[in-house]
Amino acid sequence: MRTPGQKNKDFESFEATALHCPKCGGLVPVVKRLLLVLPDGELFEYLCQRCMTQVGKKRDQEKGPGSLIIL
Repeated sequence: MRTPGQKNKDFESFEATALHCPKCGGLVPVVKRLLLVLPDGELFEYLCQRCMTQVGKKRDQEKGPGSLIIL
């Protein structure tokens, strides 16, 4: 049994497969695209597969110490 302060690990990495698109007017499949790499994680956007309108955003935070990669 979980204690009140404990997170449910089942929902830590939720990924959307379909969201509502205001331009298309309904539920549509989405594409996840990386927007920014931040010191503490990454920022993604979800795009409608039909019209490529942004329909959502998600921020994934690093679990451990971050690292900087310079190309």
